[in-house]
Amino acid sequence: MNPKPSAGQLAAEVDTPVVISAFEEKSPTFTSLAVSLSEIRKLKGVIGYILRSETSALIDLANSKEIVDYAMLSSRIVESSVEIAKQFNIGETESILAEGTNIKVLCMDIGNNKIAIFMEKNASHFWIIKRILL
Repeated sequence: MNPKPSAGQLAAEVDTPVVISAFEEKSPTFTSLAVSLSEIRKLKGVIGYILRSETSALIDLANSKEIVDYAMLSSRIVESSVEIAKQFNIGETESILAEGTNIKVLCMDIGNNKIAIFMEKNASHFWIIKRILL
């Protein structure tokens, strides 16, 4: 008979970072972005990221229960920015920073790759943008 896990064990399981990948991509850009994002993920205040191309996806978030929520949030931010850009004839957006009460989201398009980086509100996004664009 297996003993029931303690509350501490369950909490540790929930807080374990989740990395999901469907990684078929052979693109050097996708691979380079994946390496950069794994380094960025280690920074204080970074909650996680989603990297997508037309054929692959890589997700690294602190809480697996929030994957769908974060994916929907980043998708809606991008969709809204496209509509705003059309409405005001701004042109194509390359990056979007949305700040909420507790978190902020940086969404970027690099070639055919789409990135969403989720961070605490007080985290610095300037270095993150610089690191991605290098």
